[in-house]
Amino acid sequence: QVQLVESGGGLVQAGGSLRLSCAASGSIFSINTMGWYRQAPGKQRELVAAITSGGATNYADSVKGRFTISRDNAQNTVYLQMNSLKPEDTAVYYCNAKGLVLTTTLRFDSWGQGTQVTVSS
Repeated sequence: QVQLVESGGGLVQAGGSLRLSCAASGSIFSINTMGWYRQAPGKQRELVAAITSGGATNYADSVKGRFTISRDNAQNTVYLQMNSLKPEDTAVYYCNAKGLVLTTTLRFDSWGQGTQVTVSS
């Protein structure tokens, strides 16, 4: 009903940068929050950063000061600018969106397929 398409993952050297993008599409909807989560092998999925439609942000302590989340509400797109990447940032990054499907007035919680980010030493 609400699909998320991610792009921007890849392989970079430590200290490099990547910019992830996630676009939401599908039913007529209103997004309350969008965010990025990541999951490394053998680890639990964790919140990296989140942003509300009003622009309020929240970051994991491990990425604060290095990553920046932003959004384009008109395009229903969220971005994650990742600078000063470290090997421990290596993980599959998942986009998440929560909001309301306006045609049904039901809440949704959608996930992207994930994009691999690998940071080498």
